[in-house]
Amino acid sequence: MMTRAQFLWGSLAAAFASSTSGSAIAQTFAEAGSQAEWRQNYDAASRTRVPRSTTPILSQAALMATEETIDRYRDIAARGGWGTVPGERLRLGMRSGSVVALRQRLIMTGDLDPTAGSSPVFDSFVEAGVRRFQARHGLNTTGALNSATIASMNVPVETRLRQLELNIVRLRSYAGNLGNRYVIVNIPAAIVETVEAGGVVSRHAAGVGKIDRQSPIFNSRITEVNFNPFWTVPASIIRKDLIPKMRKEPNYLTDNKIRIFTASGQELQPSQVNWDSYEATRYMFRQDPGGDVNSMGFVRINIPNPHGVYMHDTPSRGIFGDDFRFVSSGCVRVQNVRDYIQWLLAETPGWTREQIDETFRSGQRIDARLSAPVNVYWTYITAWATPDGLVQFREDIYNRDGVGVPLARGPASEEDANEMLN
Repeated sequence: MMTRAQFLWGSLAAAFASSTSGSAIAQTFAEAGSQAEWRQNYDAASRTRVPRSTTPILSQAALMATEETIDRYRDIAARGGWGTVPGERLRLGMRSGSVVALRQRLIMTGDLDPTAGSSPVFDSFVEAGVRRFQARHGLNTTGALNSATIASMNVPVETRLRQLELNIVRLRSYAGNLGNRYVIVNIPAAIVETVEAGGVVSRHAAGVGKIDRQSPIFNSRITEVNFNPFWTVPASIIRKDLIPKMRKEPNYLTDNKIRIFTASGQELQPSQVNWDSYEATRYMFRQDPGGDVNSMGFVRINIPNPHGVYMHDTPSRGIFGDDFRFVSSGCVRVQNVRDYIQWLLAETPGWTREQIDETFRSGQRIDARLSAPVNVYWTYITAWATPDGLVQFREDIYNRDGVGVPLARGPASEEDANEMLN
Protein backbone atom coordinates (compact mmCIF):
# COMPACT_ATOMS: atom_id res chain seq x y z
CA MET A 1 0.00 0.00 0.00
CA MET A 2 1.28 3.46 -0.91
CA THR A 3 1.95 5.64 2.12
CA ARG A 4 0.84 9.24 2.36
CA ALA A 5 4.44 10.43 2.10
CA GLN A 6 5.01 8.37 -1.05
CA PHE A 7 1.81 9.74 -2.55
CA LEU A 8 2.79 13.32 -1.85
CA TRP A 9 6.30 12.98 -3.22
CA GLY A 10 4.99 11.06 -6.23
CA SER A 11 2.43 13.74 -6.98
CA LEU A 12 5.12 16.36 -6.63
CA ALA A 13 7.40 14.56 -9.05
CA ALA A 14 4.57 14.21 -11.54
CA ALA A 15 3.88 17.91 -11.35
CA PHE A 16 7.50 18.72 -12.07
CA ALA A 17 7.72 16.17 -14.83
CA SER A 18 5.03 18.00 -16.76
CA SER A 19 6.90 21.30 -16.57
CA THR A 20 9.24 23.21 -14.30
CA SER A 21 7.44 26.50 -14.90
CA GLY A 22 5.25 28.01 -12.19
CA SER A 23 2.24 28.22 -14.51
CA ALA A 24 2.41 24.55 -15.42
CA ILE A 25 2.63 23.57 -11.75
CA ALA A 26 -0.33 25.77 -10.93
CA GLN A 27 -2.33 24.11 -13.75
CA THR A 28 -1.46 20.67 -12.38
CA PHE A 29 -2.71 21.69 -8.97
CA ALA A 30 -5.89 23.12 -10.45
CA GLU A 31 -6.63 19.90 -12.31
CA ALA A 32 -6.28 17.98 -9.05
CA GLY A 33 -9.53 19.48 -7.81
CA SER A 34 -10.32 23.15 -7.49
CA GLN A 35 -13.21 22.59 -5.11
CA ALA A 36 -11.25 20.63 -2.48
CA GLU A 37 -10.73 23.69 -0.34
CA TRP A 38 -14.43 23.88 0.57
CA ARG A 39 -14.50 20.62 2.52
CA GLN A 40 -15.10 20.66 6.24
CA ASN A 41 -12.49 22.17 8.55
CA TYR A 42 -11.93 18.97 10.48
CA ASP A 43 -10.99 17.20 7.27
CA ALA A 44 -8.37 19.82 6.50
CA ALA A 45 -6.90 19.57 9.97
CA SER A 46 -6.81 15.78 10.02
CA ARG A 47 -4.93 15.58 6.74
CA THR A 48 -2.23 18.10 7.66
CA ARG A 49 -1.88 17.59 11.40
CA VAL A 50 1.63 16.97 12.72
CA PRO A 51 1.47 13.55 14.39
CA ARG A 52 2.96 13.10 17.84
CA SER A 53 5.98 10.96 17.11
CA THR A 54 7.52 8.57 19.62
CA THR A 55 10.78 8.48 17.64
CA PRO A 56 13.67 10.03 19.61
CA ILE A 57 15.73 12.69 17.85
CA LEU A 58 18.79 10.60 18.65
CA SER A 59 17.88 7.16 17.33
CA GLN A 60 18.60 4.79 14.48
CA ALA A 61 15.09 5.38 13.13
CA ALA A 62 15.60 9.15 12.95
CA LEU A 63 19.00 8.65 11.34
CA MET A 64 17.58 6.44 8.58
CA ALA A 65 14.62 8.77 8.00
CA THR A 66 16.97 11.75 7.70
CA GLU A 67 19.11 9.90 5.16
CA GLU A 68 15.99 9.25 3.06
CA THR A 69 14.97 12.91 3.36
CA ILE A 70 18.32 14.02 1.99
CA ASP A 71 17.60 12.04 -1.19
CA ARG A 72 14.18 13.70 -1.50
CA TYR A 73 15.58 17.19 -1.01
CA ARG A 74 18.29 16.52 -3.58
CA ASP A 75 15.54 15.61 -6.00
CA ILE A 76 13.64 18.84 -5.26
CA ALA A 77 16.82 20.85 -5.77
CA ALA A 78 17.56 19.09 -9.06
CA ARG A 79 14.08 20.02 -10.29
CA GLY A 80 14.51 23.72 -9.59
CA GLY A 81 13.65 24.08 -5.92
CA TRP A 82 10.50 25.55 -4.42
CA GLY A 83 10.79 29.23 -5.23
CA THR A 84 9.75 31.96 -2.82
CA VAL A 85 6.55 33.13 -1.18
CA PRO A 86 5.58 36.81 -1.53
CA GLY A 87 6.07 38.88 1.62
CA GLU A 88 2.37 39.53 2.10
CA ARG A 89 0.97 38.61 5.50
CA LEU A 90 -2.08 36.41 5.13
CA ARG A 91 -4.68 34.79 7.34
CA LEU A 92 -7.86 32.75 7.14
CA GLY A 93 -10.50 34.23 4.85
CA MET A 94 -8.23 36.57 2.89
CA ARG A 95 -8.13 36.52 -0.91
CA SER A 96 -4.87 37.23 -2.73
CA GLY A 97 -2.82 36.00 -5.65
CA SER A 98 -0.10 35.28 -3.09
CA VAL A 99 -2.24 32.44 -1.73
CA VAL A 100 -1.73 30.49 -4.96
CA ALA A 101 2.06 30.67 -4.51
CA LEU A 102 1.62 29.73 -0.86
CA ARG A 103 -0.40 26.63 -1.80
CA GLN A 104 2.32 25.54 -4.20
CA ARG A 105 5.00 26.06 -1.56
CA LEU A 106 3.11 24.01 1.02
CA ILE A 107 2.47 21.19 -1.45
CA MET A 108 6.17 21.04 -2.28
CA THR A 109 7.05 19.93 1.24
CA GLY A 110 3.99 17.79 1.94
CA ASP A 111 2.28 20.32 4.18
CA LEU A 112 -0.74 20.49 1.85
CA ASP A 113 -2.29 17.79 -0.33
CA PRO A 114 -1.90 18.32 -4.09
CA THR A 115 -5.70 17.94 -4.31
CA ALA A 116 -6.25 21.16 -2.35
CA GLY A 117 -6.69 23.19 -5.53
CA SER A 118 -5.32 26.56 -6.62
CA SER A 119 -7.87 28.98 -5.23
CA PRO A 120 -6.60 32.46 -4.21
CA VAL A 121 -8.65 32.17 -1.00
CA PHE A 122 -6.79 31.48 2.26
CA ASP A 123 -9.14 28.70 3.37
CA SER A 124 -9.07 26.13 6.15
CA PHE A 125 -6.87 23.77 4.10
CA VAL A 126 -4.22 26.45 3.67
CA GLU A 127 -4.47 27.43 7.33
CA ALA A 128 -3.94 23.81 8.40
CA GLY A 129 -1.00 23.52 6.00
CA VAL A 130 0.60 26.64 7.43
CA ARG A 131 0.15 25.27 10.95
CA ARG A 132 1.86 22.07 9.94
CA PHE A 133 4.74 23.97 8.38
CA GLN A 134 5.08 26.12 11.51
CA ALA A 135 5.10 23.08 13.77
CA ARG A 136 7.87 21.49 11.69
CA HIS A 137 9.98 24.63 12.05
CA GLY A 138 9.47 25.22 15.75
CA LEU A 139 7.26 28.29 15.23
CA ASN A 140 4.06 29.14 17.07
CA THR A 141 1.28 27.39 15.20
CA THR A 142 -0.94 30.39 14.54
CA GLY A 143 -2.01 29.23 11.08
CA ALA A 144 -1.40 32.77 9.81
CA LEU A 145 1.36 33.65 7.35
CA ASN A 146 3.49 36.00 9.45
CA SER A 147 7.00 37.35 8.92
CA ALA A 148 8.75 34.48 10.75
CA THR A 149 6.87 31.89 8.69
CA ILE A 150 7.60 33.70 5.42
CA ALA A 151 11.30 33.88 6.31
CA SER A 152 11.40 30.13 7.01
CA MET A 153 9.50 29.28 3.81
CA ASN A 154 11.90 31.35 1.73
CA VAL A 155 15.03 29.51 2.84
CA PRO A 156 16.21 27.85 -0.41
CA VAL A 157 16.04 24.07 -0.71
CA GLU A 158 19.80 24.00 -1.28
CA THR A 159 20.32 25.55 2.15
CA ARG A 160 17.93 23.11 3.82
CA LEU A 161 19.72 20.27 2.07
CA ARG A 162 23.05 21.48 3.43
CA GLN A 163 21.53 21.59 6.92
CA LEU A 164 20.36 18.01 6.58
CA GLU A 165 23.80 16.90 5.37
CA LEU A 166 25.50 18.60 8.31
CA ASN A 167 23.11 17.12 10.82
CA ILE A 168 23.34 13.60 9.46
CA VAL A 169 26.97 13.67 10.61
CA ARG A 170 25.85 14.73 14.08
CA LEU A 171 23.14 12.07 14.20
CA ARG A 172 25.62 9.37 13.17
CA SER A 173 27.85 10.31 16.11
CA TYR A 174 25.02 9.13 18.39
CA ALA A 175 24.36 5.91 16.48
CA GLY A 176 25.73 3.70 19.25
CA ASN A 177 23.98 2.38 22.35
CA LEU A 178 22.72 5.43 24.24
CA GLY A 179 21.22 3.36 27.05
CA ASN A 180 17.81 1.89 27.80
CA ARG A 181 16.77 5.09 29.61
CA TYR A 182 18.23 8.41 28.56
CA VAL A 183 17.52 12.12 28.21
CA ILE A 184 18.06 14.29 25.14
CA VAL A 185 18.41 18.06 25.35
CA ASN A 186 18.22 19.42 21.81
CA ILE A 187 19.40 23.01 22.20
CA PRO A 188 18.21 24.53 18.87
CA ALA A 189 14.75 23.02 19.40
CA ALA A 190 14.73 24.08 23.08
CA ILE A 191 13.24 20.68 23.91
CA VAL A 192 13.92 17.84 26.35
CA GLU A 193 13.01 14.24 25.53
CA THR A 194 12.92 11.33 27.95
CA VAL A 195 13.50 8.02 26.21
CA GLU A 196 12.92 4.50 27.40
CA ALA A 197 13.08 1.20 25.50
CA GLY A 198 13.64 3.06 22.23
CA GLY A 199 10.61 5.36 22.44
CA VAL A 200 9.94 8.87 23.67
CA VAL A 201 8.09 8.81 27.00
CA SER A 202 7.69 12.57 27.38
CA ARG A 203 8.70 15.86 25.77
CA HIS A 204 9.26 19.07 27.70
CA ALA A 205 9.66 22.59 26.40
CA ALA A 206 12.92 24.04 27.68
CA GLY A 207 14.60 27.36 28.22
CA VAL A 208 18.21 27.18 27.01
CA GLY A 209 21.22 29.48 26.74
CA LYS A 210 21.12 32.89 25.11
CA ILE A 211 23.17 33.52 22.00
CA ASP A 212 25.87 35.22 24.08
CA ARG A 213 25.63 32.66 26.94
CA GLN A 214 25.33 29.40 25.10
CA SER A 215 24.35 26.05 26.53
CA PRO A 216 27.27 23.63 26.03
CA ILE A 217 27.27 20.35 24.12
CA PHE A 218 28.30 17.36 26.22
CA ASN A 219 27.35 13.87 27.40
CA SER A 220 26.99 12.97 31.06
CA ARG A 221 24.75 11.20 33.58
CA ILE A 222 22.03 12.61 35.80
CA THR A 223 22.91 11.59 39.33
CA GLU A 224 20.84 13.58 41.80
CA VAL A 225 17.70 15.66 42.25
CA ASN A 226 17.83 18.55 44.76
CA PHE A 227 14.45 19.57 46.12
CA ASN A 228 13.90 23.16 47.30
CA PRO A 229 17.53 24.12 46.65
CA PHE A 230 19.53 27.18 47.47
CA TRP A 231 20.84 29.03 44.43
CA THR A 232 24.43 30.23 44.50
CA VAL A 233 24.80 33.01 41.96
CA PRO A 234 27.62 32.25 39.46
CA ALA A 235 30.47 34.75 39.24
CA SER A 236 29.61 35.62 35.64
CA ILE A 237 26.06 36.61 36.62
CA ILE A 238 27.31 38.64 39.60
CA ARG A 239 29.45 40.71 37.26
CA LYS A 240 27.14 40.91 34.22
CA ASP A 241 23.73 41.12 35.88
CA LEU A 242 23.68 41.54 39.62
CA ILE A 243 26.03 44.51 40.03
CA PRO A 244 24.30 46.60 37.31
CA LYS A 245 20.93 45.63 38.79
CA MET A 246 21.89 46.76 42.28
CA ARG A 247 23.07 50.11 40.95
CA LYS A 248 19.56 50.72 39.63
CA GLU A 249 17.50 48.93 42.30
CA PRO A 250 19.22 48.89 45.73
CA ASN A 251 16.47 46.69 47.21
CA TYR A 252 16.80 43.96 44.58
CA LEU A 253 18.72 41.47 46.75
CA THR A 254 16.38 41.90 49.72
CA ASP A 255 13.25 41.62 47.59
CA ASN A 256 14.52 38.41 45.99
CA LYS A 257 15.87 36.83 49.20
CA ILE A 258 19.48 36.80 48.03
CA ARG A 259 22.04 36.94 50.84
CA ILE A 260 25.70 38.02 50.73
CA PHE A 261 28.47 36.03 52.45
CA THR A 262 32.20 36.60 52.81
CA ALA A 263 34.74 33.82 52.33
CA SER A 264 34.68 33.24 56.11
CA GLY A 265 30.91 32.82 56.12
CA GLN A 266 30.00 36.23 57.55
CA GLU A 267 26.75 37.62 56.20
CA LEU A 268 26.84 41.18 54.87
CA GLN A 269 24.05 43.65 54.26
CA PRO A 270 23.71 45.08 50.74
CA SER A 271 24.46 48.54 52.11
CA GLN A 272 27.93 47.32 53.16
CA VAL A 273 28.97 46.66 49.55
CA ASN A 274 30.32 49.31 47.15
CA TRP A 275 28.17 48.68 44.08
CA ASP A 276 30.03 51.28 42.03
CA SER A 277 33.00 48.90 41.96
CA TYR A 278 33.47 45.17 41.43
CA GLU A 279 33.88 44.49 45.14
CA ALA A 280 30.82 42.21 44.97
CA THR A 281 32.74 39.66 42.88
CA ARG A 282 34.69 38.73 46.04
CA TYR A 283 31.58 37.51 47.83
CA MET A 284 29.17 34.59 47.61
CA PHE A 285 25.55 35.38 46.80
CA ARG A 286 23.01 32.74 47.80
CA GLN A 287 19.28 32.81 47.21
CA ASP A 288 17.02 31.20 49.81
CA PRO A 289 14.82 28.24 48.80
CA GLY A 290 11.30 28.97 47.64
CA GLY A 291 9.82 27.94 44.31
CA ASP A 292 8.03 31.24 43.76
CA VAL A 293 11.22 33.30 44.07
CA ASN A 294 14.26 31.06 43.79
CA SER A 295 15.78 31.11 40.31
CA MET A 296 15.84 27.31 40.23
CA GLY A 297 12.22 27.01 41.27
CA PHE A 298 11.49 23.95 43.38
CA VAL A 299 14.11 21.59 42.01
CA ARG A 300 17.57 21.27 40.53
CA ILE A 301 18.80 18.24 38.53
CA ASN A 302 22.50 17.61 39.04
CA ILE A 303 24.68 16.61 36.08
CA PRO A 304 28.43 16.24 36.65
CA ASN A 305 30.15 18.21 33.88
CA PRO A 306 33.06 20.64 33.41
CA HIS A 307 30.78 23.53 32.39
CA GLY A 308 29.02 24.03 35.72
CA VAL A 309 25.55 23.72 34.17
CA TYR A 310 22.50 21.77 35.27
CA MET A 311 18.75 21.44 34.67
CA HIS A 312 16.13 23.03 36.88
CA ASP A 313 12.62 24.28 37.49
CA THR A 314 11.83 28.00 37.15
CA PRO A 315 9.39 30.45 38.73
CA SER A 316 9.04 32.10 35.28
CA ARG A 317 6.98 29.45 33.52
CA GLY A 318 5.58 31.87 30.98
CA ILE A 319 8.64 31.36 28.78
CA PHE A 320 7.44 27.88 27.82
CA GLY A 321 4.63 29.35 25.74
CA ASP A 322 7.10 31.23 23.53
CA ASP A 323 8.70 29.81 20.41
CA PHE A 324 11.90 31.74 21.21
CA ARG A 325 13.22 30.15 24.42
CA PHE A 326 16.90 31.10 24.31
CA VAL A 327 16.75 32.94 27.60
CA SER A 328 19.16 31.43 30.14
CA SER A 329 22.84 31.79 30.96
CA GLY A 330 23.59 28.22 29.87
CA CYS A 331 21.55 25.97 32.15
CA VAL A 332 18.31 24.35 31.00
CA ARG A 333 14.90 25.16 32.50
CA VAL A 334 12.39 22.32 32.16
CA GLN A 335 8.64 22.59 31.66
CA ASN A 336 6.42 20.23 33.71
CA VAL A 337 9.40 19.45 35.88
CA ARG A 338 7.43 17.22 38.27
CA ASP A 339 6.64 14.80 35.44
CA TYR A 340 10.29 14.92 34.44
CA ILE A 341 11.71 14.09 37.85
CA GLN A 342 9.04 11.44 38.42
CA TRP A 343 10.44 9.67 35.36
CA LEU A 344 14.04 10.22 36.53
CA LEU A 345 13.28 8.75 39.97
CA ALA A 346 11.11 5.89 38.71
CA GLU A 347 13.78 3.31 39.59
CA THR A 348 14.74 4.94 42.89
CA PRO A 349 12.83 3.36 45.81
CA GLY A 350 10.62 5.63 47.87
CA TRP A 351 10.02 8.28 45.25
CA THR A 352 6.44 7.95 44.11
CA ARG A 353 4.58 10.89 42.59
CA GLU A 354 2.85 11.40 45.93
CA GLN A 355 6.22 11.63 47.71
CA ILE A 356 7.52 14.07 45.11
CA ASP A 357 4.46 16.31 45.46
CA GLU A 358 4.71 16.23 49.25
CA THR A 359 8.38 17.22 49.10
CA PHE A 360 7.49 20.17 46.90
CA ARG A 361 4.84 21.27 49.40
CA SER A 362 7.05 20.84 52.44
CA GLY A 363 9.72 23.29 51.31
CA GLN A 364 12.36 21.08 52.95
CA ARG A 365 15.85 20.79 51.52
CA ILE A 366 16.03 17.15 50.44
CA ASP A 367 18.41 15.44 48.00
CA ALA A 368 17.39 12.31 46.13
CA ARG A 369 20.26 10.34 44.62
CA LEU A 370 19.24 8.22 41.62
CA SER A 371 19.69 4.48 42.20
CA ALA A 372 20.59 4.16 38.52
CA PRO A 373 22.06 7.35 36.98
CA VAL A 374 20.44 8.29 33.68
CA ASN A 375 22.49 9.12 30.60
CA VAL A 376 21.92 12.65 29.29
CA TYR A 377 22.97 14.13 25.96
CA TRP A 378 23.04 17.90 25.42
CA THR A 379 23.19 18.13 21.66
CA TYR A 380 22.77 20.52 18.73
CA ILE A 381 20.50 19.15 16.00
CA THR A 382 18.90 21.67 13.62
CA ALA A 383 17.47 19.26 11.03
CA TRP A 384 16.12 15.72 11.30
CA ALA A 385 13.28 13.49 10.12
CA THR A 386 11.10 10.73 11.51
CA PRO A 387 9.87 7.51 9.85
CA ASP A 388 6.41 9.01 9.23
CA GLY A 389 8.01 11.35 6.68
CA LEU A 390 7.93 14.46 8.87
CA VAL A 391 10.97 16.71 8.37
CA GLN A 392 11.91 19.06 11.19
CA PHE A 393 14.07 22.19 11.01
CA ARG A 394 15.17 24.55 13.76
CA GLU A 395 17.06 27.80 13.56
CA ASP A 396 20.83 27.68 13.84
CA ILE A 397 20.66 29.91 16.87
CA TYR A 398 24.37 29.60 17.74
CA ASN A 399 25.52 29.70 14.10
CA ARG A 400 27.16 26.28 14.31
CA ASP A 401 25.83 25.16 10.92
CA GLY A 402 27.26 28.19 9.15
CA VAL A 403 24.98 27.81 6.12
CA GLY A 404 23.66 31.35 6.19
CA VAL A 405 20.07 30.83 7.34
CA PRO A 406 18.90 34.18 8.80
CA LEU A 407 17.14 34.04 12.14
CA ALA A 408 13.41 34.19 11.43
CA ARG A 409 12.44 35.18 14.94
CA GLY A 410 13.62 36.69 18.18
CA PRO A 411 12.30 37.33 21.67
CA ALA A 412 8.93 39.06 21.66
CA SER A 413 10.35 41.55 24.12
CA GLU A 414 13.52 42.04 26.11
CA GLU A 415 13.81 39.51 28.90
CA ASP A 416 12.75 40.95 32.20
CA ALA A 417 15.85 42.29 33.93
CA ASN A 418 14.63 40.68 37.15
CA GLU A 419 15.35 37.26 35.65
CA MET A 420 18.99 36.46 36.32
CA LEU A 421 18.51 32.75 35.83
CA ASN A 422 21.32 30.53 34.71
